[in-house]
Amino acid sequence: MQVVLPLLIPLLTALLAALAMPRPRLQRGLGQLGGVALVLSALWLLQGVMAQGRLSVILGGWPAPFGIELAADPLSAVLVMAAALLALAVRVYSDDHGSSEPTRLPLEQGVVAAAIAITLAADLFNLYVWFELMLMGVLGLLALGGGQRAAEATLKYFALSLLGTLLMLAAIGLIYGATGHLNFTALSQAARDPAIAPALPLYVGLLLAALLLKAGAFPLFAWLPASYHTLPLPLLALIGGLLTKVAAYVLLRLLGDVFVLTPAALLEGLGWLALATMISGVLGAAYHWDLRRILAFHIVSQIGYLLLGIALATSAAASATAFFLLHNILVKANLFLIIGLMILAAGHHDLRRIGGLYPGSVLLALLFFVNAFALVGVPPTTGFWGKFLILREAFEQGRYLWGGVALGVGLLTLYSMSKIWLEGFWKAHPDPERLNTAAIPLGGWLAVSGLTLLIVLIGLYPEPAIRFIDAGSAGFWPASSGGRP
Repeated sequence: MQVVLPLLIPLLTALLAALAMPRPRLQRGLGQLGGVALVLSALWLLQGVMAQGRLSVILGGWPAPFGIELAADPLSAVLVMAAALLALAVRVYSDDHGSSEPTRLPLEQGVVAAAIAITLAADLFNLYVWFELMLMGVLGLLALGGGQRAAEATLKYFALSLLGTLLMLAAIGLIYGATGHLNFTALSQAARDPAIAPALPLYVGLLLAALLLKAGAFPLFAWLPASYHTLPLPLLALIGGLLTKVAAYVLLRLLGDVFVLTPAALLEGLGWLALATMISGVLGAAYHWDLRRILAFHIVSQIGYLLLGIALATSAAASATAFFLLHNILVKANLFLIIGLMILAAGHHDLRRIGGLYPGSVLLALLFFVNAFALVGVPPTTGFWGKFLILREAFEQGRYLWGGVALGVGLLTLYSMSKIWLEGFWKAHPDPERLNTAAIPLGGWLAVSGLTLLIVLIGLYPEPAIRFIDAGSAGFWPASSGGRP
């Protein structure tokens, strides 16, 4: 029950919210209640994993490896906890931010449920089904805005996501045809069979391509900045915090725990692709002046760090990647929420048309400052520890160019965050009458401050999280599997 409950709660909340659409106040109450219940269930799951180790349940009454298995280990439990906290923060923020679309909450909860299910999935077909349910939820949320911009963003996202869907389904079919299994444990054993192993790299590469598209890697990230900026800021925080990150988590899980005999050439290519993803994302962020687009491009650049950690292919790199993933979910989502408050107070999303936010609200400036430093990786923030762990592993492996590029991308990230600070907070507002920090609602302050406090605490005391994640990644890329030394 501990494993299934975090999935059932958002699904039940989505159903009840759909039934309560004619009664907005009841629907908002259900959303808040569901958010609190999800956090409590995630805590229960986390406690169970800490006490007992890996937990799993097989649904449908079928024996392993044929049943639908959901499993939680330290990595997946931590990510479920992060998703639950983010979903609650978005609910608190949204309910005090003028959200009135009755179909929004059911779709939002459906996306949360799909993200959690992907994190807990222990077989390929279950993984595919939940990815597609997430796709449907995101498409619905993109289309809610109405108008030409929303329709164009929805079409772009759908077209490229459909390509990823077809690639994923084809890869899963080929892997099943070669091995006769879909369960992760059974696949891991089958991949070591000398009669099967030679055929798998091509099929795994096809699956990797589908997941890279869903993660927003270079050169397949065009759908992300082209569609994300049309979403309301709370939804942008939720989707930007979860969507690409769960795809990166699945890449880590499959390459490090299931298909550990993946050829070194494929991992080598993934490392160089990581550098291209970092560079293209951070250059896009440096170029733009729209707050939403800047952070959307930073999603791309931060995915590059995750891909770099996966390409290093050791248990230490897996732990570093998982910690960076936790950091990025929380910080990136919180920055989207913060720029929502900035836009609300300053009256526009273009940096050239806003300003004066530092004298207008020192608290808002402080919240942005802390989270921007975390994104850049300034010590002792979560971003520093995440990047430090990845870069240490890169340099220990002699990957000096990879590590050097990652450091350079950090400097460009500092430039784009400084641009937001100088233009949005430091310079005077070009139209002072539009500046109204009193327009920021209490729910916005609570959501952003709560996430910031959590980020600060993890940054100051990272050891418990790192040790817990280390325990979950210890079996990734065992030395006998051909992983990197």
